[in-house]
Amino acid sequence: MAEGNRQLASKARKIYHDLLDEYGEPQWKPSRSGFEQLIQTILSANTNDRNSGKAFQTLKERFAGDWDAVRTAPLEEIKDAIRVAGMYNQKAPHIVETLEILFREEGSYSLDHLRNMDLAAAQTYLQRFPGVGHKTASIVLLFSYGMAAFPVDTHVQRVTQRLGMSGRRASAEKIKAVWEGLLPEETFFCLHVNLIRHGRTVCRARTPRCSHCVLHDECDYNARLGEWKSTEPD
Repeated sequence: MAEGNRQLASKARKIYHDLLDEYGEPQWKPSRSGFEQLIQTILSANTNDRNSGKAFQTLKERFAGDWDAVRTAPLEEIKDAIRVAGMYNQKAPHIVETLEILFREEGSYSLDHLRNMDLAAAQTYLQRFPGVGHKTASIVLLFSYGMAAFPVDTHVQRVTQRLGMSGRRASAEKIKAVWEGLLPEETFFCLHVNLIRHGRTVCRARTPRCSHCVLHDECDYNARLGEWKSTEPD
């Protein structure tokens, strides 16, 4: 390993352990099936967790948890059920098409066959569904199946860039590859969750609380504070 990569790997390990010391070790426990996680994550695009969660719950209640009924319902009914999540004109057709694909190919609304795939194949499979990119696929694989994928949301992306673990304009896919290349698979869940916690409470977009930051000494943003500007809302 080149010297630069060794230094970056050492920095990654320190960040991981500093965050563990600050926030503790989150425990992996799937809260819903992989299929329901996929629908929830489709709803989460460009909105917050509260709104996407409310939309998902309303959708299930409106159709009594019958996904066949959702698949065959008039599109306007689905749009109305998920309206609180925003972008319902795009999300409703994506949900119906997802249901259609699963019904046609699997005869059920389950993604449990992903357990029999390797990570790359599972990632490629999920990205066939409408509106599903790297992040959505990685969330499903990590949170529902405990597979070694590393999702990158806006908090993870911002904190990673500020720390100097990637370039300032690095894409989510690039940041995903950085962390996956520097740390062992068993760290991915804890690191992902703790980076989000840190981004929400300390390394906020417009008003970062640098004086309260456990990663203060590792942070490029703190070292070059005057050069950075953010337009991302907290």
